[in-house]
Amino acid sequence: MRRSLAGVALAVTSMVALSFLIPLGALVMSLVKEQSVTAAEQRAAALAPVLTLTTDPSALRESAAGLDAAEHLVVHLPDAQSLGDSQAPVKLLERAQQGREAISQKTPGGWICLQPVVLPGDRVAVIENFVPDEELTRGVKASWGVMLLLAVGLVGGSVLVADRLGAKVVRSSKKLAQASHTLGQGNLDTRVEPMGPKELRDAGVAFNAMAHRMTELLAIERELVADLSHRLRTPLTALHLASERMAGTPESARVEAAVHALESELQAIIAAARTPLAVGPMGHGMRSAETSTGRQATGTGTEPSEGPRCETADVVRRRTAFWAVLAEQQDRPCSLDITQEPTAVSLSDDDIAAVVDALIGNVFSHTPPGTAFGVRVARTAQAVELVVEDSGPGIPEPDRALSRGSSTGSSGLGLDIARRAAAVTGGTMRIGQGPRGGAHITVVFALAPPARPERGPRGSRRRARWWPRKR
Repeated sequence: MRRSLAGVALAVTSMVALSFLIPLGALVMSLVKEQSVTAAEQRAAALAPVLTLTTDPSALRESAAGLDAAEHLVVHLPDAQSLGDSQAPVKLLERAQQGREAISQKTPGGWICLQPVVLPGDRVAVIENFVPDEELTRGVKASWGVMLLLAVGLVGGSVLVADRLGAKVVRSSKKLAQASHTLGQGNLDTRVEPMGPKELRDAGVAFNAMAHRMTELLAIERELVADLSHRLRTPLTALHLASERMAGTPESARVEAAVHALESELQAIIAAARTPLAVGPMGHGMRSAETSTGRQATGTGTEPSEGPRCETADVVRRRTAFWAVLAEQQDRPCSLDITQEPTAVSLSDDDIAAVVDALIGNVFSHTPPGTAFGVRVARTAQAVELVVEDSGPGIPEPDRALSRGSSTGSSGLGLDIARRAAAVTGGTMRIGQGPRGGAHITVVFALAPPARPERGPRGSRRRARWWPRKR
């Protein structure tokens, strides 16, 4: 690219230089010639007044000596006497004397100027001034040399500037291409420093934004895989409890081994999905706000668009009934307290079910059999509260438990699933110690906006309003 840009600059500048040099060189030659001829005519005219006063040869020579280039001045007197070496052809002299005509024209070896002067007695004298060829072109070659040097400097400077500009463009393009190649090989931390022309700087900024967004999307997908794998622990817990009830039978050991193997595979999937990865500010989320709630985070108070919607109380009732069967098998007292008020939130049934399964599943996983637990759903002015508490040992480090993947003895995803689900609706999550002496987890979901009533076609309402029904 640098050679191409330098070649283009060389060609364009050379053509521009030639287009100016050729006419300018011809103009310089013409001006030098015109100045020399004009000076010769002026010298001849300057000697004419002296000739009208006297024809004395000595006086004329003395007057001519005071003029420039006196060696080329010749005076032709009426008596055929000539003062100096004449270079004029005879025919031109006769023409000037007889026709009393001033003549200025090119002759072999130079330029001749003839100026007739009428003397007393109707006699005619002719003043001759000859300009040799070297006088007609004096200084032309030097001027041409200066112009040529200027043209060469201009061409060289333009090529150098084009090469430097091309070097910046090539350097920026190479770095962008190298970064793209590195990103394609899997190095998601690759970034470029925007440099070069504005277009390449914009391309560098766009590349960095693309790489950052790719990192975010990959992080979200990996977390989603871990979350989905964690949901499979709910049926695994049921299988595990079922295998315990089968203790003593020939099939119990095989079922228990299969359950443990499946749980180990799930743990491996979760660990692989949570391999350290560069994550942007959107890298932690149950789902993006647009896919989970249908909202657009414009920050201008615009009314949210229609999205997922469910009754929290109905989902909690169904999932608690599922866990109650397992709780009965382990002699776990289970209580359920659900409000009768509407509890609509902007989440899907699967999201709420995942929260309930994660919280109750933690009770079964981290408390011994026989530990009582309770589930409560309450309604406040602007939110729905889901409370799960137990009489177990509690959570000694609540802050660490809320940090994804930092809990010991588990994957650490359950509480994070609940926290992020609450955050999607604009709610919060709190961990404390409840009246039962164990863990007391409160998940607050913001209430969904009122659903818009469905309306029929506008035209049908007008017909029903203004036209009587036919019988």
